[in-house]
Amino acid sequence: MTWVEFPYVAACAMVCWGAGSVLSVFSARKNVLDVTGRTFMIAGTAIMVFFLVVFWMELDRPPLRTLGETRLWYATLIPVVGFLVEYRWGIGWLKYYCVALASFFLVVNISFPDVYDKTLMPALQSGWFVPHVVVYLIGYVLLAASSAAAWHNLYRSMRSADNDGQALSHYLALLGFVFLTFGLVFGAFWAKEAWGHYWTWDPKETWALIAWLVYLGYMHANSANVDKNQLQWYLALAFLVLLVSWFGVNYLPSAQNSVHTYQTG
Repeated sequence: MTWVEFPYVAACAMVCWGAGSVLSVFSARKNVLDVTGRTFMIAGTAIMVFFLVVFWMELDRPPLRTLGETRLWYATLIPVVGFLVEYRWGIGWLKYYCVALASFFLVVNISFPDVYDKTLMPALQSGWFVPHVVVYLIGYVLLAASSAAAWHNLYRSMRSADNDGQALSHYLALLGFVFLTFGLVFGAFWAKEAWGHYWTWDPKETWALIAWLVYLGYMHANSANVDKNQLQWYLALAFLVLLVSWFGVNYLPSAQNSVHTYQTG
């Protein structure tokens, strides 16, 4: 399987997620609908996992080089976060946000087809390549889920409803921050091996540091007992900085000479 088959695979996954979501929403009094809905949603994610594994084998390299490939990982991983949250804490609403985000990035990949290229430049043939990118993607997924939970919490607070999600958004942000920290450290080790320096103030490196500082600011605000509602706004909007760090920086004029331009495909 390659990018040629990807639109059909993505469509199948989104249909499964959509059907599963509808069945789960209307399963309040019928347990059989709930089980069927969960099965459909898990099946959608299993389809993406299968495609990712086969695509990796077809490329003969980790599919982590281009932005399209990282979006593929993102769309595969974020529904897993929703399922794990429901399994661990019994909070079911997050998975709907997660599959919606996954579908969005699948649509982006379909709308902007990626380049099929098996080559891996020398700088990427490092033992730090896969750990650095995968750890960062897991961090991004957790922080996206945290942002989605924060938006949900803000919506419920405006309706004066009971809010059971503030602890969840904080816990996801905390986990995401840990992975973001390891990603930053792994990236420095990779840079030292590939280019001889731990840090060069490359635009991508600079924005990665900015994103890390933004979430460090959240951790500090939380420890300072800032109003919980204000913290939810912080988390809801902080993910925008991650989006700039992830792919928005590639469109900045200063990024034209970046050593990370390989990610554009």
